Amino acid sequence: MEDVIKALPQLAKDKENENKKFFAKLRKKPPKNLDYVMQELHEEEFERTDCLECANCCKTTGPLFTDKDISRISKHFKMKEFDFIQAFLRIDEDKDYVLQTTPCHFLGADNYCSIYEVRPKACREFPHTDRKKFQQIAKLTLENVKMCPAAFNIVEKMKRRIKL
Repeated sequence: MEDVIKALPQLAKDKENENKKFFAKLRKKPPKNLDYVMQELHEEEFERTDCLECANCCKTTGPLFTDKDISRISKHFKMKEFDFIQAFLRIDEDKDYVLQTTPCHFLGADNYCSIYEVRPKACREFPHTDRKKFQQIAKLTLENVKMCPAAFNIVEKMKRRIKL
């Protein structure tokens, strides 16, 4: 898996123009069955992919934390929300709460998440490849294929399956 993770940024860069063109066409005229196809591709990929072997998302980026996430996680730690924010979060350029540092503070050496049961919504939904109206998250997906081998594989299969 380590070799795959190391090769992924270059693979994603090599496919970037192709992917941008594909997503531009997809946004203009999404197939009626797109959500179904994406759900199927997502499920197939995650039957083969064990995120615990990788955890590259947790090692290289941080999720957005919604107000609900902050409330839920701070309760889990029996902390005041303000104290949780001060300890772990910062506000990014888009005015969103994100982790102060990467890798994620809650990621263990064994790639297990210490707050898995209460993790942020963005973590629960990552890599967002089974999201409805998938064509609307092209920019996010283009970023995710740079770090997530599963997202990369799903996009490659999607391009072969959906003819635009």
